[in-house]
Formats: sequence, structure tokens, C-alpha cells
Amino acid sequence: MSIEINNESTIEVDESALQRLAAYAFDILHVHPDAELAIVLVDEAAMEQLHVQWMDEPGPTDVLSFPMDELRPGTEEEPSPAGLLGDVVLCPQVAQVQAETAGHSLQDELLLLTTHGILHLLGFDHAEPAEEREMFAIQRDILVGFGRYDRQR
Repeated sequence: MSIEINNESTIEVDESALQRLAAYAFDILHVHPDAELAIVLVDEAAMEQLHVQWMDEPGPTDVLSFPMDELRPGTEEEPSPAGLLGDVVLCPQVAQVQAETAGHSLQDELLLLTTHGILHLLGFDHAEPAEEREMFAIQRDILVGFGRYDRQR
């Protein structure tokens, strides 16, 4: 499993926690162990540029996902094929504001956003109410499970 993390922002984050979370999500979603994922943390200016370029929306956002091989979750019997899952781009400055509003840590917000980004890479969406319920339930299950798993290690 290749999970590359590149922090291009000025905010220090626990990159190893992001990597552990991604590996945990891969396991839970039965993503092939040889799948590749890149997580990039950028500042507000870089995120705004990406947001305008790819979503045609102004201002920076918290997370963007760029799927590559359009992998989908597998099953225990048949994991997803190996391939390039894609890139999750995070903006810690935007995440910090959201974390303060939500009343939790920046790290917790980045874990949530990373999970959200990975789910988008795997084809989940939240445009329709039923899709949102499904995606957010899986997101919650991954985060709760990861919290237990990470505390036990």
C-alpha cells in the first residue's frame, strides 16, 4: 500500500495519523493493498486556485479529491483491483476554522476531511439525500473504528 503525504502548507500536522487513517480506511473498504494514494496539504492560496480551476467556485475550500483509476470499494472475498486511487488535497487553514466552529481539534478535522476525500475517490457522493446518508454513515463508521483502533495500538 502506497500512501504518500506531502505537507506544502505552513501548518504542522500529524502526518503519521493521516497515513494510519488512510491505511485503516483501505482495509475497511477492501481497497487492494497495492493501491496508491497521495494526500497533499496546501495553503489557502493554492487551495483557492485548485477550487477555482476544478470546481469553478471562488475561495479556498477544505478538501478536494482527484480520482485517477476510478477504483471502487471491494469486498472481503474480492478486494478492489490494484491501481492509482488518486489525490486528496487538504487545506489546514480552512480546516482549522471548521474545527474551532465544531469544537474539536485540527487533527480531528483533518482526519474527517481525509476520510471524506478518500470516500469521494472511491465513488461516494452526497449530492442526493440518500447518497449523503450512505456516505456520511460510512465516514462516521471509519472515524469511530479508527479512533478505537488507533487508541489500542
